[in-house]
Amino acid sequence: LALASAVLLTLVNMLVFLAYGTTGSVGRALGAGDEAAAARLGLQSMWLGLALGAVLGAALYAVADPLLRSFDASDEVVGHASTYLKISCAGVPALLASLAGTGYLRGLQDTKTPLVVAVSTAAANAVIEIWLVFGLDMGIAGSAWSTVIAETIAAVIYTVMVLRSVRHFNIGWRPSPSAMRVAGRGGLSLVARTAALRGAFLFAVVVAASKGTTALAAHEIAVQVWMTLALALDAIAIAGQALVARLLGAGDAPAARAASARMIELAVAFGLFAGAAIALSSGPLARVFTEDTAVIELTAFLLLHVAVMQPIGGHVFALDGILIGASDLAFLAKAMWASTAVFAVAAAIVWSAGLGIGWLWASLTLFMVVRAATLHLRYRTDLWLVTGATK
Repeated sequence: LALASAVLLTLVNMLVFLAYGTTGSVGRALGAGDEAAAARLGLQSMWLGLALGAVLGAALYAVADPLLRSFDASDEVVGHASTYLKISCAGVPALLASLAGTGYLRGLQDTKTPLVVAVSTAAANAVIEIWLVFGLDMGIAGSAWSTVIAETIAAVIYTVMVLRSVRHFNIGWRPSPSAMRVAGRGGLSLVARTAALRGAFLFAVVVAASKGTTALAAHEIAVQVWMTLALALDAIAIAGQALVARLLGAGDAPAARAASARMIELAVAFGLFAGAAIALSSGPLARVFTEDTAVIELTAFLLLHVAVMQPIGGHVFALDGILIGASDLAFLAKAMWASTAVFAVAAAIVWSAGLGIGWLWASLTLFMVVRAATLHLRYRTDLWLVTGATK
């Protein structure tokens, strides 16, 4: 199940542009006062998600077994993972359409509805899973089908909401290849950005694994804590996407910069608070995850690195959201690849020189510092402050 989930999570992360890109495009159209164009973008983004989902779902089904065997897991693990992954492929179109629907509502500055949909479908997933797994004794297959059903429910909800807007503005509901290309504009840049980010963390795992099982366990715990805090900071980034896009669409660059400055302040303040909390509770927090004394001690040490990175991360996530909202996507991809290159060199030195896991986390801190520096330098210019309904 963990292997199949890792594959699906990677797919979703790579295609998150369906949410992020749609948020920016819809927000700009809304700011320009063209709600019909916003609805059209939302609809075509969902069609794009369905089309990509159908192709990728079929492709993933075809390569599921050899892909899972490449993880060098046991035959039993691969068998269960294959069952889960192949069934989950049926839900990929709905999952990607839901990402686009989420982006549409965020672009309209409606963040409440996606939250309600996410919570309600998660609850439905849990109920259906209990029924299928325990009531009908379907095992792994039941778990996979419950997820597919929940994803389909979410997609139907978003479809109904988008079609309501489409009917209101008397817009054709059929897919348009040219409009889908517009809806997916910037997608390749966001995919490239995500690939660089995933590559950095994958290389970090490789280096951590070379330091032994204790180091790897501590590394994974620290990463999970870091990612959990990143989700909280991402809330500010998502708000930044929608707000900046709307203001730039309305032609109000000064307001976009002022709002951006405020979001950066809030994100850094949250980062300082979170960092202090992690630093003060590093020992007890480490003990929540494991009872192994060696892992606890090393995790507590790595959590201090996590604490130091929080205000830097706040700065980075806020700027990410601001520049995504401004549709400055090509720059974001280049900046991420540059940051990843710096990290890769530093991590390679740690690996080849046999340095400790602390130096790997120093390299990750450097990675975040470079990201913050490149994004802040861009923010200080006016190159991202492009106004109008489209960029």
